[in-house]
Amino acid sequence: MNKITARKQIKKLLLLDSAGSFMIAGASWVALLYARGFSTIEIGFAESIFHVASLMFEIPSGAVADVFGRKKVMVASRIMSVIAAVIMIFSNGFAGVAIAMLFSALSYNLASGTREALAYDSLKAADIEDEYEKFASNDLIIYQITSSAATLLAGVALMLGYRRAYALDVIIALESILITLSLKEVESGVSKEMGVWKRFIEVAQESFLFLKNNRRTRLIIVFNATTGAVSMLILFFLQAKLPSYGLPKVWLGPALFGMGLGAALGPKVIQFFPNYRYRAIAGINLAGVAFTIGMLLTGKWYLILIGGFVASFSDSFLEVRTDVVLNNMIPSEQRATLMSIKSFTYSLVMILLSPVFGWLFS
Repeated sequence: MNKITARKQIKKLLLLDSAGSFMIAGASWVALLYARGFSTIEIGFAESIFHVASLMFEIPSGAVADVFGRKKVMVASRIMSVIAAVIMIFSNGFAGVAIAMLFSALSYNLASGTREALAYDSLKAADIEDEYEKFASNDLIIYQITSSAATLLAGVALMLGYRRAYALDVIIALESILITLSLKEVESGVSKEMGVWKRFIEVAQESFLFLKNNRRTRLIIVFNATTGAVSMLILFFLQAKLPSYGLPKVWLGPALFGMGLGAALGPKVIQFFPNYRYRAIAGINLAGVAFTIGMLLTGKWYLILIGGFVASFSDSFLEVRTDVVLNNMIPSEQRATLMSIKSFTYSLVMILLSPVFGWLFS
């Protein structure tokens, strides 16, 4: 792959994330469920179901991408998002919501790790892998801005009702499938001479040995997952609870959008800290999470908004550096699998914390 082709591939991946994240029902799913009469505890369990499914699908999906190809798996991811939205449209109770969450999780898992691996290996094939941090930053900025813009339309989603809102998501997901089909495949380095099952075993064994022998990798993955889960759960439940703190309902969308801008700012700011050790970046992240919790304890909605902004900023600030550090450490033939383990760990932490935060916010 030459440099021009690799950079075109990166632009398509950025466009794909932009289209995939601008889904108003998906961005406001907590508010939509709450408006339908589901309690915060039920919403917490729905989130747990998502992450239980992620726990089951995450690592196998990464291995599938390494063995069968990243483009095919990305296409499958978009198809799963269409199915999830359709099920939400026709769901009448918690059981339907739970099934939709399973497909939503599968969509997330198939793309998680696969997108990053495809981007990094495309750049590596053109000998410009040093541009990956720029991609990671821009990718997260675009994702946060478009998803925040979708959240800004939370009021519109509530006004349309969940069925019409999810119908719009279906249209956007179908468009994203077309973008995915235009991507170029990049060989992962997994031997194609062996049978499929032997290839899976090879990827699994090599990934396990890599993690076993790399303590720093394990620590980075666990730390990133824990602080990211706390920040994300706070932002999730603020969708439902901000009006309870005194925020006028008409300002819910703009408030969520404003907090989301923190996540768009984080990836840009991290570029001004190229020589900082990961430990220093992690310290900044911890300080941001602690500040957010302090603002929540005040019970004042305007201070909570500031805390939410800082939470989303500190999470994305750390996330970009984590992706860069891990990709530089991970061998190409296990890249999607090991990046999926990162998401697997995040899901495990979310399973444990989602019901706890649902109870805390109830």
